[in-house]
Amino acid sequence: MIYLILKRAFDIVAALMGLLFLSPVILVVAVLVRIKLGRPVLFVQERPGKNGVIFKLMKFRSMTNARDDKGQLLSNAERLPRFGLRLRSLSLDELPTLLNVLRGQMSIVGPRPLMVAYMPLYNDDQARRHLVKPGITGWAQVNGRNAISWDEKFRFDVWYVDNKSFLLDLRIIWMTVGKVIKSEGISHEGDVAMPRFTGSQNN
Repeated sequence: MIYLILKRAFDIVAALMGLLFLSPVILVVAVLVRIKLGRPVLFVQERPGKNGVIFKLMKFRSMTNARDDKGQLLSNAERLPRFGLRLRSLSLDELPTLLNVLRGQMSIVGPRPLMVAYMPLYNDDQARRHLVKPGITGWAQVNGRNAISWDEKFRFDVWYVDNKSFLLDLRIIWMTVGKVIKSEGISHEGDVAMPRFTGSQNN
């Protein structure tokens, strides 16, 4: 209970301070996204939160809606311009997510909120990642982010659920700063993003 109180208090203070002090950066990024990528400026998508409750995740848009002659979206690599990649490498696309934290839908630290469509594909152990609020950063993010496999990601997520503490959260935040500065783990091998999760090899 003490941990939950401390965590929520930290989330509120961190989100408010982030939105306040980074407001000039948020405004500039919003304008640049509008100029370089067009509308909408925000990427809004339903994601599962704690206990699988669905909420609307907000991020700055980083990809175009470029399509082929048949109207199908092009590959991630073709839709992610250099500007969008830079946003991701600096995690600037995550700034609107502070509003999700302020609303209590997310935490600063926790397993990343993934696609709603993935939920039926989790095995019992992987599904335990939803026992806590999803986070902007997490144990999987500082241990490889998109450069590791899905099974590794889930192992890190579940490890966090079993070992969560306020000190661990602070450690993850500190490690995240280093990862952002070094721009590590942004892309998966052979793609600019993680491939779709189709079920665990260890089910």
